[in-house]
Amino acid sequence: MRKIIQFNMMTLDGFFEGPNQDINWHNVDDEFNEFAIEQLESTDALIFGRATYELMAGYWPTPEAIATDPVVAGWMNKLPKFVFSKTLPKTEWHNTTLIKGDAAPELNILKQQPGKDLFIFGSADLSETFFRYGLIDEIRVMVNPLILGGGTTLFKPRRQKIPLILLKVKTFQNGNVLLFYRVERRSM
Repeated sequence: MRKIIQFNMMTLDGFFEGPNQDINWHNVDDEFNEFAIEQLESTDALIFGRATYELMAGYWPTPEAIATDPVVAGWMNKLPKFVFSKTLPKTEWHNTTLIKGDAAPELNILKQQPGKDLFIFGSADLSETFFRYGLIDEIRVMVNPLILGGGTTLFKPRRQKIPLILLKVKTFQNGNVLLFYRVERRSM
């Protein structure tokens, strides 16, 4: 069974995007890109909600993305992508499958298939649905050295605790800190 891994960049005060979906604060450099490539090489597919899909599809296939970051753009454009949305009418980004059914059962089908791990990027609302059904196995949060003061929080308020087990920590020279957590199932 494949693992479902949620990866996001986040500010110290818990935001994964600023107001109006601003992510210009992301602390990205060559060291981050090396990590991003390693992570993309370890997956069979990417998972998005509608809003994150639209942002990604609006950037990675563009000439600017391909010129600025050709290796990451190459991976983002060639990997299979699954978009969970009941409102998106169609997808146009290469190698993308639109899933309009109930998200949790559909993800569980993908999870049961053989292959490498699957990554969720962005998609906080979709991730919350997957957390509710116990489908996320690991969380990777890259904390950027910034207090943003407003935006969209990565984790939504919930009634139920989700215990996590720290697997490892990676510190980047630019001040980013990457936290790897396994989701502990027995207490959920």
